[in-house]
Amino acid sequence: MTISSLSALSPLDGRYQRHTRELATLFSESGLIHHRLRVEIEWLIQLASEPEIVELAPFSDAAVERLRALDRNFDSAAATRIKEIESTTNHDVKAVEYYLREQLLADDDLAPASEFIHFACTSEDINNLSHALMLKAGRDQLLLPMLKQIEQVITDLANDHANVAMLARTHGQPASPTTLGKELANTVARLRRQRTQLTEINLLGKFNGAVGNFNAHVCAYPEIDWPQLSANFIGGLGLTINPHTTQIEPHDYMAELFDAQCRINTILIDLCRDIWSYISLGYFRQRVVAGEVGSSTMPHKVNPIDFENAEGNLGIATALLEHLARKLPLSRLQRDLTDSTVIRSVGSALGYVMIAGPALLKGLGKLEINHGALAADLDANLEVLAEAVQTVMRRYGVPEPYEKLKALTRGQRITRDDLDAFINGLDIPAEARERLTALTPGDYTGLAEELTKKLGDET
Repeated sequence: MTISSLSALSPLDGRYQRHTRELATLFSESGLIHHRLRVEIEWLIQLASEPEIVELAPFSDAAVERLRALDRNFDSAAATRIKEIESTTNHDVKAVEYYLREQLLADDDLAPASEFIHFACTSEDINNLSHALMLKAGRDQLLLPMLKQIEQVITDLANDHANVAMLARTHGQPASPTTLGKELANTVARLRRQRTQLTEINLLGKFNGAVGNFNAHVCAYPEIDWPQLSANFIGGLGLTINPHTTQIEPHDYMAELFDAQCRINTILIDLCRDIWSYISLGYFRQRVVAGEVGSSTMPHKVNPIDFENAEGNLGIATALLEHLARKLPLSRLQRDLTDSTVIRSVGSALGYVMIAGPALLKGLGKLEINHGALAADLDANLEVLAEAVQTVMRRYGVPEPYEKLKALTRGQRITRDDLDAFINGLDIPAEARERLTALTPGDYTGLAEELTKKLGDET
């Protein structure tokens, strides 16, 4: 059966393929093979530049260009040929080595270097750098730009609505008012901090042989400073060396990376749930898209499906990423194969993030503020001003201010007349009484607007 978007087992390659296509070029098996080939090529070029390795003649600029062209021009035909070789070797990394040897043997200038392919390497030297390069590209080229876009959209919404008063709800009950912009700014501040941490995680690599000691390297060329050469090679790939490893790089940095993404997912899920609730309360309307159907039986429905989609996919991503973060740093003795099979699901975990992002952006783009609903909710809950009144009473030494406001307001609605009568009966300065009787829930937002604008200044 030909695999199509309708027959794919996973929604990553089926229903949501349009959102994961770029990620698939990095994290598919073809993507992994491509990165393995790149590492093998760059290691061969590195070795040829070392004067102590007299048995390997330096490559000309043209030869280096032809080698790197194998990387640049990697395509499905190359991947298919490597898989054909693997059907014989039953070893995926060895198949890449043999493929590269085929290419060199067909080039008279490069053929003498064929035995230096994969020199002193264990498979994990190639694999760990390949996975690190895949993660670097996935984070820097796809994840971070998407997260920045989400952050910017929320920032713009926060700035646009910095002074739009809104009834807050703590424990789901009416609480001191805030502004819509300030609540969105809170999310931006959280996202910004976690995105910075995600950006700053060093992606590590090892290139030190079968058990991390340069055993074969030293035996063949004892005069070479192999730890320094390894550091130079890894740094040249844009990665950071981990000098102390077993056969495998222990994947602690991956756990850091995945945990950071999980925290971002949690913040976005929190946002989705809050926006969902605000839509339910009527604070937001959603723009109607021509042709869309909200319910198969209730024609009036405009459901918050984009936020529900984002929440669901972020949840799956988090579940996978949490397992990867807990599992990958565990390896029996110098290594076992459990990391090798689990790490193949990194692309799937990130794929669900890449599905969630566009859904969230789509949902945010459809929001319209229902100013009438916001104002009506504020006006219907005058009791939230009890905090202001009792705090002013404390300033002027009125005894038992909290208890008196509790008796007036707890568990019940009050009218403007009720509140004004209470305030006018207080033994406080006239100016304070005037300020309190003029105060409305819509005015009682503290420094919410200023705090929102300050967030913009910190961008």
